[in-house]
Amino acid sequence: MDIITSKDNELFKSLKKLKAKKYRELDKLFLAEGRKFLEFEEIPKVVIFKEGVSEESIKLSEKFQCKKIILSEKLFKELSSQENSQGVIICYNSKEQKLDYLDKNIVVLNRVADPGNLGTIIRVADAAGFKDIILTKGSVDCYNEKTVRSSMGSILSINIYYLEEEDTIHLLKEKGYKIIATALEKDSIPYTKMRLEEKNAFIFGNEGDGISQNILLKSDEKVIIPIYGSAESLNVAMATGIILYDVRNRLDNK
Repeated sequence: MDIITSKDNELFKSLKKLKAKKYRELDKLFLAEGRKFLEFEEIPKVVIFKEGVSEESIKLSEKFQCKKIILSEKLFKELSSQENSQGVIICYNSKEQKLDYLDKNIVVLNRVADPGNLGTIIRVADAAGFKDIILTKGSVDCYNEKTVRSSMGSILSINIYYLEEEDTIHLLKEKGYKIIATALEKDSIPYTKMRLEEKNAFIFGNEGDGISQNILLKSDEKVIIPIYGSAESLNVAMATGIILYDVRNRLDNK
């Protein structure tokens, strides 16, 4: 296993660049930090250890036939995004996704901006058995370090697509999805009364502005989560979890 101590090392420089979105997109690679990622079956491009990392972590990596390196503590700190790191960072290939095989029930996120929210939504969608998420342009990068961390590994299980807003609407209409938008509108109905069809797309919007008027006008049904206390609204990730689990319950009890 190579030990890297110089910041001029070419591999280290290429890995550090992945902290920026443009290089993640260019190289089709992203970083995931934490020993938990060693437990997954997804094969990494590179496994990076901090000097002095536990033997247990190194042993967990033995199942992967890939490049493994050790960084000095100083270099690892430059790559890490966590204050109390476990000393493990994994570099993965980002997925090449094809829109030909979308599931019957999908999630659409319209300009969701907070990386922590996106990571939590990916995690809850995975937990509820959803496999596909479409992000409209203007949404945060799904391979942002905070998003990857918040997903707790579900980033490796979910298919994520980026589309322009108009292309998203066209795709959903063309493929016969019922468009169900979550919105604080006068004609919105309680989510418990929404009517599911054979194919459904559940749309959630930006943290501050909600779903765009363009999508609202073209949606087939608008739903709302009733507020019974004094709270003004729910966090988008929490709202997504409530609705997706309601949908999962209905699908399981058909």
